[in-house]
Amino acid sequence: MLVEVEKVLRFDWSPFPIVQVRTPVGRTVVPWCGAPDAVPGRYDVEWTIDMKISWGLDAKLAADPGPAISAGGHGVVLRGRLALTPDGAGVLDLDGSMILLDFVEPPPAEADASWVQIHVSRKDVQLHPFGL
Repeated sequence: MLVEVEKVLRFDWSPFPIVQVRTPVGRTVVPWCGAPDAVPGRYDVEWTIDMKISWGLDAKLAADPGPAISAGGHGVVLRGRLALTPDGAGVLDLDGSMILLDFVEPPPAEADASWVQIHVSRKDVQLHPFGL
């Protein structure tokens, strides 16, 4: 996904710089796993989520269709279309960017191919820049 890094911030609690990003589907603030001396600008990134998701607590069916990214309290809200895998994991299609999800227990079958909303603590979401 192409994002615009608007600000680069540093906090004692995070080993990574924290970036404020604008995407085609919203804005949020997340840890940056690229060069520590990153500057504002456009970057192609991959999103990762480093936690096990609990259906009904961290994830649920979305009230509205369509991809979205926003800040939510001390976390990030990601809305995309979920594809369940045979092994109980999932892939969130976030406006063409695929994010692998690990679930504590498999979501209900009706969640497959549905719009879902994921709430993740900011420390558990990361952006990894890459070159095309």
